[in-house]
Amino acid sequence: MNEEEVRDWTELYSRRVLARSNPRRTSHSTRISTVLNLFFLFVAHHHKRHQTMARGRFILLEGCDRAGKSTQCAKLVAALQDKGHAVELCKFPDRTTTIGQMIHAYLTNAKELDDKAIHLLFSANRWEAMQQMKRKLRAGTHLIVDRYAYSGVAFSTAKGLDLTWCKNPDRGLVRPDLTFFLDLPTADAEKRGGFGEERYEKRELQEKVREVFLQLKSKEWVMIDARHSVQAMHHEILKVTEDKIRAGERDAEFAEEDDELLEDLFLDS
Repeated sequence: MNEEEVRDWTELYSRRVLARSNPRRTSHSTRISTVLNLFFLFVAHHHKRHQTMARGRFILLEGCDRAGKSTQCAKLVAALQDKGHAVELCKFPDRTTTIGQMIHAYLTNAKELDDKAIHLLFSANRWEAMQQMKRKLRAGTHLIVDRYAYSGVAFSTAKGLDLTWCKNPDRGLVRPDLTFFLDLPTADAEKRGGFGEERYEKRELQEKVREVFLQLKSKEWVMIDARHSVQAMHHEILKVTEDKIRAGERDAEFAEEDDELLEDLFLDS
């Protein structure tokens, strides 16, 4: 609301109040006080209305296998919940759906699929979650997301598929508000427990995946050295996330329109 609208609103309601009062019994100072009270009540109402319109933030953690993404996602969700935020965890692939179960069978070597077919299944797994994610974000719930389309593109490109072809199925997905990349050299990843249990956990492939990730990253990505301790990484991720949430709340408070989701993933490339 601009200054002219505030002035018009104040004048309108002050006339209504003063028209009902006896001018002989109402002092000039009382009239001024009445107008000011109306004005500040309106400003408070307007301020509160915009505060409730702040949407949730989409916080993404990406990285190669065994970089600690799931651990950091869980710690971030718990920390934000402790601070009173509405927050939920999303993981991709979502292995609970029919598509996700097909992906799980492939990743655990129980099923063979063509590289393009599995890439499209990964993309479909993200698209089937999209409407629910949008509803939650618009309702003010922050989403902490463990892997997203960047992983799909990085792994498929590392296997030899064309980069542009790999991006196309995910064009139009909601873009994250904040992306962390947990960077871990493959030599360090190999030393961590569980490496090699799934299909993609091979040294040569992981090195290629990391190269594609670094090609995909934008200047807005926050790089996290995944060789650091779990707690040190958590403190850094939490601080940046809280700054992003506060910035979103400030933007929504003073915005003339609702803060819309950005449905333009890969639109600029």
